[in-house]
Amino acid sequence: MGSLNNVETTNKPINPLDPEEFRKQAHLVVDFIADYYSNIEQYPVCSQVKPGFLTETMPKIAPLEPEPIETIMQDVQNHIIPGLTHWESPGFFAFFPCTASIGNFLGEMLITGFNAIPFNWFASPAATELEMVVLEWVLNLLQLPKSFWFSSDGGGVLLGSTCEALVCTLVAAREKKLSKVAAEEGVLEKMVVYCSDQTHFSLRKACGVVGISPQNVRAIVTTKSMNFELSSLALLNAIETDLRSGLIPLYVCLTVGTTQTTAVDPLGTLCEIANRFDMWVHVDAAYAGSACICPEFRHFLDGVEDATSFSFNPHKWFLTTLDCCCLWVKDRSVYTKALSSDPEYLKNKPSESKQVVDYKDWQISLTRRFKAMKLWMVLRMHGASGLREFIRKQVKMAQHFEHLLLGDKRFELVVPRNFATLCFRLLLANQSSCDGDINMLNKQLLESLNATGRVYMTHAVVEGVYVIRVSIGAVLAEDKHVSMLWDLLQEHADVLLAKYVTPQVISTLM
Repeated sequence: MGSLNNVETTNKPINPLDPEEFRKQAHLVVDFIADYYSNIEQYPVCSQVKPGFLTETMPKIAPLEPEPIETIMQDVQNHIIPGLTHWESPGFFAFFPCTASIGNFLGEMLITGFNAIPFNWFASPAATELEMVVLEWVLNLLQLPKSFWFSSDGGGVLLGSTCEALVCTLVAAREKKLSKVAAEEGVLEKMVVYCSDQTHFSLRKACGVVGISPQNVRAIVTTKSMNFELSSLALLNAIETDLRSGLIPLYVCLTVGTTQTTAVDPLGTLCEIANRFDMWVHVDAAYAGSACICPEFRHFLDGVEDATSFSFNPHKWFLTTLDCCCLWVKDRSVYTKALSSDPEYLKNKPSESKQVVDYKDWQISLTRRFKAMKLWMVLRMHGASGLREFIRKQVKMAQHFEHLLLGDKRFELVVPRNFATLCFRLLLANQSSCDGDINMLNKQLLESLNATGRVYMTHAVVEGVYVIRVSIGAVLAEDKHVSMLWDLLQEHADVLLAKYVTPQVISTLM
């Protein structure tokens, strides 16, 4: 791989930012990426390599002398691509989509080219103000209440992920609560965070980061009978039980589109309960928030006006790559007070005037990327109509796959479809079959499908039931890829069922 020369030689100095050399080499890389997308279906969707495949073949030391870009890109083709899981493949139906677009790629080029680090307004005014602009554009698309806008007491920030949004809002909630309760020892140990058992696991991690005891995280059990939504009665009971025990309800995380089944918590009633007890209410719409720019999905956000903060990830379903998480809060003063820093070397007149936004006070780290550029490019190059058309196309394909599942008695759609993700399982003809047998059958089915290299799906376990998840959202996916998935699913189901039941029984289920 490449070349190593252990003998020092004298080379002429290289200008790392030579414009003409950049132009030439960038063209080569752009052509390489374009070819990658043209040929992406030739690769197994999920990488088939074994652990250590790269660490055992890479040179043990870095090259002493510069290597030509052609040699490096050949190594990318020969050694890196085989070890990638191809998230942009039209056969990628796993997790949630991680979409990309030309507008995003061009935005990323500009971000890297400018290399601005806009930790405060003065460090790059355009970066700060463009972030404010695009966040209000998206607020408008989502029809979020004016209380989240900069023109009111609220405001927004582009963070790296929902995990970061949870940490930041938990810190703000903690500091707000500490300012109100008596300053006595052990107050932090009394604070309690609430969520459902379907809430993303990163909330527990975030709680640990900000000092909330794992024993004080209430993951309230949900049920299939309620489509795995968080019950308002269960939340109220949990809060009242903790109050009787002398604990302090602090924060509740509600989800629009849970990771396992895309369940949607009833925001209105849950916010009303939490607000009775002066709790911070965060709404996590990481996946499904994108869909809510379409009027037919906006009702899933009903009640968000009573939340304290709201976030969603354009890097999932909004034609924008990692990392890009939009977070809005209703009270920016409370939020930034918990995260602000004011070292001498960063002081400047615009910041001291209090007329500008310093985004260092909206996040954990000081440094940050000019993320607004790529989101701005996506919004301008696709427009609201283009983004809605893209989302509706994915939903339509999911509806078609849902129709196919419902038309085959061998399969069960375990939960209703809300967006473009479906949870299903293959059933056994024997009515006395236990869930353990059916779970094993579906685990084998998923493994056999993924082993083909043509598709990649993941699973979830809800109420002890193993389900296969199909999340449709890859930018390159078309109807033919959904049909391919269905044909493959039937083929592998036939093979597996033949091991469990007789052909005569199978024919009765068709």
